[in-house]
Amino acid sequence: MKTHRMTATLIGAAYLFSNVTFILGAIIMVESILASPEYLSLLSANRAQLILGVLLSFANGLAYVGIAVLPFPILKRRFESLALAYVGFRVIEFITQILADISPLALLTLAGDASQAGAVQELGALLLAERFWAFQMLNLIFPLSALLLYAMLLRSRLIPGFISIWGSVAAALVLVNTVLGWFDPQLSESLRMVTGLPMLLNEVFLGIWLIVRGFSPSAPALEPARQLALEV
Repeated sequence: MKTHRMTATLIGAAYLFSNVTFILGAIIMVESILASPEYLSLLSANRAQLILGVLLSFANGLAYVGIAVLPFPILKRRFESLALAYVGFRVIEFITQILADISPLALLTLAGDASQAGAVQELGALLLAERFWAFQMLNLIFPLSALLLYAMLLRSRLIPGFISIWGSVAAALVLVNTVLGWFDPQLSESLRMVTGLPMLLNEVFLGIWLIVRGFSPSAPALEPARQLALEV
């Protein structure tokens, strides 16, 4: 039980770390620069901020993998295939996060070449488009992996059911808004906060819950493997 308590604490810390690094890195440090019409000139003037933001985004991607790997030994007792699929989804998320964060670094290199201003503008627009669609793929994979996780948590009763249901609904909202954005970008943009905030709050709440309370000690997934085999 001490091992499971430590695992729950680490997962909770990973959730909080992931959200903090994403908000600070991707949104505050990187996106605040790239969203400006004068982003190429801002890149050179804010080089340290951009690099630090990208590093924080990389750290966020590593947290994705940690959130999947840490509970795997527990979840695989009852959902081996689903638990393995969940790890796979999270690894793909990490790869997609890297693809999204390569663009700011490439833009930083281009911004220093003042002799090719026209070409730099065209390549910059291309790299921004690549970053946009990498995040679209990330926003597609993320809710699918979240739905998979919360289905396992709900059935295993490792955490209270209302957290799993809340997370499932929030993930579904993110998924619907992402797909909607491919057909109606303006409507999706106006709904982004409405659809994204429940997921953010759910992950923060889950992280705090796991740190403070841990897994439910009566959850079937925490029972000895031999006992589980007898039940099956």
